[in-house]
Amino acid sequence: MSDSRASDSSASPSSASKPGAAGSRAVLEAPDIHRALTRIAHEILERTKGADDVVLLGIPTRGATLAGRLADRIEQFEGRKIPIGSIDITMYRDDLRRGPVRPLGPTELPPDGIDGRVVVLVDDVLYSGRTVRAALDALNDLGRPTAVQLATLVDRGHRELPIRADYVGKNLPTAKSEKVKVYLQEIDGRDAVLLMKGDAK
Repeated sequence: MSDSRASDSSASPSSASKPGAAGSRAVLEAPDIHRALTRIAHEILERTKGADDVVLLGIPTRGATLAGRLADRIEQFEGRKIPIGSIDITMYRDDLRRGPVRPLGPTELPPDGIDGRVVVLVDDVLYSGRTVRAALDALNDLGRPTAVQLATLVDRGHRELPIRADYVGKNLPTAKSEKVKVYLQEIDGRDAVLLMKGDAK
């Protein structure tokens, strides 16, 4: 999620500082991410009483990948598929004029839509909350869910809006000058979450 969050999760693994390199440290490795997503899947099932009406919508890019992984785990636990999709929030952002032109991501809803469903938004990092606010605005144009919940792999704090996650893989205290980089196997060739100093490359 690009959340004005001093987080760059778009770089390739080859350009990222490796865990333990100067200026960075790994806060989650592949087994940690696996356990965190398994726990979140169980929590979704418990809170929604079996996830009968749940739709998972990932915020591109990595949120959509995480939504797919959560759906796979829920299917393993429950023996049935959970509807998933993605929701692009580019045109709903409040910082469009502050940076370069952003490419539009996919918005893909399940065939039955989201009306009357419990929508769980999924993203990689929660920071200021502005990306989530944009996602809520986008949802308002797409349908009328019964409820909206939020799942995030990392909550790094520093909220600027009254938004909190319902499901969190890891609460990670950070300084605003630091960067959180999320890498996922499907996109980057490995699973890791790195915390980097603001001047780290």
